[in-house]
Amino acid sequence: MELLDGKFVSEKLKEEIAKEAAEILSNTGRKPHLVAILVGNDGGSETYVASKMKNCEKVGFKSSLFRYDESVSEAELLAKIEEINQDGDVDGLIVQLPLPKHIDPEKVTEKIDFRKDVDGFHPVNLGRMMRNLPCFIPATPYGILLMLQEYKIETSGKHCVVVGRSNIVGSPMSILMARNASPGNCTVTLTHSKTKNLEELVRSADIVVAAIGRKNFITAPMVKDGAVIIDVGINRETSAATKSGYKLYGDVDFENVAPKASWITPVPGGVGLMTIIGLLKNTLASAQKTIYK
Repeated sequence: MELLDGKFVSEKLKEEIAKEAAEILSNTGRKPHLVAILVGNDGGSETYVASKMKNCEKVGFKSSLFRYDESVSEAELLAKIEEINQDGDVDGLIVQLPLPKHIDPEKVTEKIDFRKDVDGFHPVNLGRMMRNLPCFIPATPYGILLMLQEYKIETSGKHCVVVGRSNIVGSPMSILMARNASPGNCTVTLTHSKTKNLEELVRSADIVVAAIGRKNFITAPMVKDGAVIIDVGINRETSAATKSGYKLYGDVDFENVAPKASWITPVPGGVGLMTIIGLLKNTLASAQKTIYK
């Protein structure tokens, strides 16, 4: 078993991103600029946004955070997004999910200018991704691709089973792994909680992407020897044994699955760190105008 070490890869790629950001500053006098909008006081969202802002600073990006109370109206939020869309100094805009129930996340996603949609959720970016055209790829799947590329994991001709069909991870991941690209060229099976023969399908996989949001859902009997395991899950549980007061678990029973895997991502220290890299790479590309002029 070998670890797909998100910390190692992310630090290496951040060095490369920082060099390119420094070139932009030298050539244009401005830094790549990422704006985040945070609504409410969800603990997980606070942590994620703080990490994104901190990593922007590390690679030489400018970052701005706009905070709103949970009671903010949908109209006010949409108006702020439009204001940022029109701001020529902003390269990337993210609105941290989840949002309060009175705000339609689809309206928010579609309001973001697709040329600044560095989370890669806008229908234009998803449609271009499906057609294998230049676009902002959703940050988590993008990070996974970068990790597979860094470790030279062979994907062509392999059977990839994706567990979970969210628009953020599972569905785009299934498309990306099937594309005529590298990484890619897999035969892909997209599964979910309603799949009847789920265990049998996972057991047939050369590559498993677990993104169903359930602690230790993928167990050792579900995995064949030598499979590559990508664990996207981040499940928080309160714990008196940790300084933070909580412990993170993946969707994969790491302790028992790892001995059977050829490669596996840990939680924490795996895909989560690569998601940040996907976001930074998209923001950099926006600043460089390499995807949308």
